[in-house]
Amino acid sequence: MSTAERIIQVADLTYITKSLHSLNKDIETVSSQVSDVGNVLTNTRSELKRLEDAFLRFVAADLKAKELSLAETRQVKIRQELETTYGYYAEVRRQATGILQAADVNVVRNETIKAATESLMLSAPRYWLAPALVALAAWLSDHAELARRALAEAIRRDDEKTSLFFALVSRRAGRGEACRTWLDRFFGMQDPTSLDRQSVILVDAVASGIFGGEIRLQCTRRIESWIDELSEQAGFVETQRRQWTDGLLTKMPTPDRSDKYSHLSRFSPTWPRLNESMNQAATHEVVLKHFQGIFDGALPSAKSIGAAVDGLLDTLVSQFDDEELPLRRDDRLNQLIINESGDRQAAERRQALENAALDERVSFTQLLTNAAMNPELSKATRATQRYAIALSRAWIRDAHDDLSATFRNAVPAEAEVAIEGWAGKTRGGENERELLASLGTHLDAERDATLAKLKLGVGHWVAGVVGVMALLMAIKGGMVPALVGIAAIGWVVVARSKIAKAKELVIQEAKKKKAQCEQALKATLAELVEWRRELAARDAVAAQVTQLLDAISPEQYTLSTHESTRRVIAAAA
Repeated sequence: MSTAERIIQVADLTYITKSLHSLNKDIETVSSQVSDVGNVLTNTRSELKRLEDAFLRFVAADLKAKELSLAETRQVKIRQELETTYGYYAEVRRQATGILQAADVNVVRNETIKAATESLMLSAPRYWLAPALVALAAWLSDHAELARRALAEAIRRDDEKTSLFFALVSRRAGRGEACRTWLDRFFGMQDPTSLDRQSVILVDAVASGIFGGEIRLQCTRRIESWIDELSEQAGFVETQRRQWTDGLLTKMPTPDRSDKYSHLSRFSPTWPRLNESMNQAATHEVVLKHFQGIFDGALPSAKSIGAAVDGLLDTLVSQFDDEELPLRRDDRLNQLIINESGDRQAAERRQALENAALDERVSFTQLLTNAAMNPELSKATRATQRYAIALSRAWIRDAHDDLSATFRNAVPAEAEVAIEGWAGKTRGGENERELLASLGTHLDAERDATLAKLKLGVGHWVAGVVGVMALLMAIKGGMVPALVGIAAIGWVVVARSKIAKAKELVIQEAKKKKAQCEQALKATLAELVEWRRELAARDAVAAQVTQLLDAISPEQYTLSTHESTRRVIAAAA
């Protein structure tokens, strides 16, 4: 037996054993904590993206909620200001047709009507309708001089509206010659490239069959001449396509479909474009329903020429004046923000497309576009919408075809997928096997990189060398080197065991993560397939829009009048 063996044999190793046991426990604890930290980091990486997405959604929702609240508050203030500043206009408007109806049944004395209109004249010092009503009351009372003075004042305030107003009043009274005279005056002031918004009333009268005989022929010829004059301008066709493209775009929906495509919206950086493409394709269905709502069913017909003209007069006098436009625009923007649930950007985009309907001066073809697509703003009836679409059907189809092609070209050919640092592309999930293999390779590489870091460090190797050297020295140096050598080598052996356990844990976690990522990829690809299927179905509605437009022609709309004759209004678009 050598001296070293005798020294080890006789030495009391109890303390060393206890120390090694305690050291082993400490190493196990540290190793367990390191493993826990590794697990937390692994989970943190996968949850961080979810947290970021949730935070961004929260911020967006909070901004929308604030914008919605502000829009509701602003709208109340704006409407209060409209009521305060222009509220007296409403009182004047309410009495316009009332005077005519009172004259019909002869239940109100002329002196009462005269006094009422003169009172309105005092309360509306700038409004054109007030002196027009005074002139009307004087006309009913055979006060020619007062009628002339009041009429001159109404013409001074707004010649076009006054002329159209008395053309309609004359038609209501059956004064054909007076109606023709006022219409000639109105037409003489018109430039088809720059019409006032109230010109839609004239189109409405033509479309509704209000004018009879020669007057209707006069109006239709003038409308045809307007179209011919505009058609001779350079770039006319391109302008019509642009106008109708903007009009059709006002119908594009703007919902976020993340709830329906939860995996696709979460794991595809292309999702914003995919969502926009779906909204663009959904436009066809909205446009189709809009046109069907215009052409389906019979038009409500007035029982008499008086009731029909009263409807047009209500529209004419209820249109807000140009000085109200700034407040009306603000009111419309706030209403759109409310309609879009607080999405201000979407509301501003929609208002930008609608603004043409609120322009003070527009071309005749723009007037048709406004009437067809934004009747609530242009004050157009369904008869006017039908007439406008029939006149413009060729331009609408061209614009719709262009818009359809633009939408289809904007559809992403490939969708990106990004999961846990891996990225891939696919058209419609047909390369699922390749993507799964690529994802697996990425995750395996990530696992291997983590495993590569779990190894004995420089300190362990130094401890091992020191331990071996200490044992060799113990042969000659006694018990102390032997104890040092045993402790050093024991620490290395325990560390290696812990590293092996940590690697096994990493492998298990990596396997679990791989399964979750593969499942997420499969779900994302499945949603992409469903998205493409829905997109194709919505895009197919474009053909139905085309069929509806092809079936429309001005010749098919024989507008009944309040006379015994009928006339087909025909104009080539």
